[in-house]
Amino acid sequence: MTRTNIQSRSPYGRQIGFSRAVRIGKFIAVSGTAPLGHDGKPAFPGDPYNQAKYCLEIIREAIEDCGGKMFNVIRTRVFLTDIANWEEVARAHKEVFDDIRPACTFVEVKGLIEENWLVEIEADCIVE
Repeated sequence: MTRTNIQSRSPYGRQIGFSRAVRIGKFIAVSGTAPLGHDGKPAFPGDPYNQAKYCLEIIREAIEDCGGKMFNVIRTRVFLTDIANWEEVARAHKEVFDDIRPACTFVEVKGLIEENWLVEIEADCIVE
């Protein structure tokens, strides 16, 4: 089977040894996607809603670069540093996935790599 790796714009991609997304056959897996701006700094500090929207935009780009569509996302995993922010992040998630309804998990974690990241999101997708 052919493997397609979509490189991350994150400086951590090379340091950790990961791709933003990997497609093998009809399956696309998108790595934990944090609100890391083009300038290498956290986007929207202190704003969980806009951080989540930004993460989902990065995920959309990675899925499309692999030949997929957001409509075919089957699972998301949402990692929050403070579960009290779940409703704001859920609002951003719903804006993208309301008609798609992938399987989804929200989990509180002790922390993420960058202190100002409030959310990180993963996604799995099947290509038609």
